Amino acid sequence: MTTPDDIQVDIIVPNQTRYLSLIGNIGEAIARELKRYQGDRETLAYHLNLVLTEAMTNAIKHAHRQNDSKTVRVRIHIEKDELCIEVHDRGQGFDLEALPLPPPDSPVEHGRGLFLIRTLMDEVSYHRRGDTNVLIMKKKLR
Repeated sequence: MTTPDDIQVDIIVPNQTRYLSLIGNIGEAIARELKRYQGDRETLAYHLNLVLTEAMTNAIKHAHRQNDSKTVRVRIHIEKDELCIEVHDRGQGFDLEALPLPPPDSPVEHGRGLFLIRTLMDEVSYHRRGDTNVLIMKKKLR
């Protein structure tokens, strides 16, 4: 049975940073309309924009090495009482668990994206499906 909050968005964009704000804005708009979310929807909107932008940036710059001929797929949907976000790429992949935490007092700006994603989302996983890498981020709605 579907409810008014049942959302399924599936977007494929060129592997270009100019699409970062579009994807982030979609995340914000979805968060603001999630009536079943029990927390502050404005904070959720900010967090979704941030994690989507970080995940997309990683796919564009690291997985695809800014190759404009590639694409990045973003899928956002509701699964039971969780908002699920998937970012698909066809890069070389990496081991999410092996990434070190950035030093808290380090002024370096790179290397914090996945740390932020893991901090802001309730569950984060990364695995390979066929020839595609999938970063899955989940946020509990209740």
